[in-house]
Amino acid sequence: MIPLLIYALVSLSVAETNLDILYPKLEHSRTIYVIENGPKLNVMAEQAKVVTRRGGNVTLPCKIQRDQQMPPSNKMRIKWTKLTSDYLREVDVFVAMGYHKRSYGRFHGRVHLQGSSLMDASLVMTDITLDDYGRYKCEVIDGLEDDTVVVSLDLEGVVFPYFPRLGRYNLNFYDAEQACRDQDAVVASFDQLHDAWQGGMDWCNAGWLSDGSVQYPITTPREPCGGKNTVPGIRNYGLRDKDKSHYDVFCFTSFHKGDFYYLINPSKLTYDEAVRACQKDGAQIAKVGQMFAAWKLNKYDRCDAGWLADASVRYPINHPRRRCSPTEAAVRFNGFPDKKHKLYGVYCYKESI
Repeated sequence: MIPLLIYALVSLSVAETNLDILYPKLEHSRTIYVIENGPKLNVMAEQAKVVTRRGGNVTLPCKIQRDQQMPPSNKMRIKWTKLTSDYLREVDVFVAMGYHKRSYGRFHGRVHLQGSSLMDASLVMTDITLDDYGRYKCEVIDGLEDDTVVVSLDLEGVVFPYFPRLGRYNLNFYDAEQACRDQDAVVASFDQLHDAWQGGMDWCNAGWLSDGSVQYPITTPREPCGGKNTVPGIRNYGLRDKDKSHYDVFCFTSFHKGDFYYLINPSKLTYDEAVRACQKDGAQIAKVGQMFAAWKLNKYDRCDAGWLADASVRYPINHPRRRCSPTEAAVRFNGFPDKKHKLYGVYCYKESI
């Protein structure tokens, strides 16, 4: 081992001597900087969030910056995916490579690239649905270079708490999903509930959110709702067993294209009579989500209690007045009365043609 080390030192000394002879002016002590090339492909979004409404069209921005020294490529691959609320998987939305383009699943026929230039990978989405809400990833791959950017798609809408005729805390997560869909809504996200809380929402019953957590918003702390000495905020029960745990649910809905209205009728109706009355008028008995959307987004105001599709009785008040929600604007809830009682009118919903 020692002879080998001596040989290496002698070889190094000879090499230095040769360098001195060949390059007499070469400095022996200097710093050498090695600069690596930065990324040759960048993907950017002009906006981190885009806001629209159900039924509208929207463009999710995604711009490509490419090093001009890179050789031209006709195999650049653009892929859009939707991130799930728990970020555990991605849902394919759209893929393009050259002239080959494909949209997937429920996005089929509703998405295409804006394509204002070769460096424009922005995605145009039409006829927006409640399920389109969320975060989308734009990924561009060009040879060995790739980059991504994430854009959020938000919807104008309203969050409302919901429990069925069975009573409170009767929904597991999957029942909660169906309950919201039955009322023309989807399970709300945490961000949507947080926005509703910032807008003054105060509700003391815990409900499912889309990520599988159970939470509730409090603006006025009080003893039954986490304690009166606590600060306002969103109380969080954390992630719960989606099959075995049972709570209420927070639903989210957005604008609708149809006509929501109170049906003028000469007499009060049972639930079955209410259903038939709307059908006779060329409509359907309205859903809870449709009432909340009309109340919050279209400022619908009516002081008549009426049947809704889930057999609950409610009425929307935007202008508080005596005998009509005197203290606050709200959708007032009269419970789930006996379906055979002739005590109420009915709210109907007619689809736009």
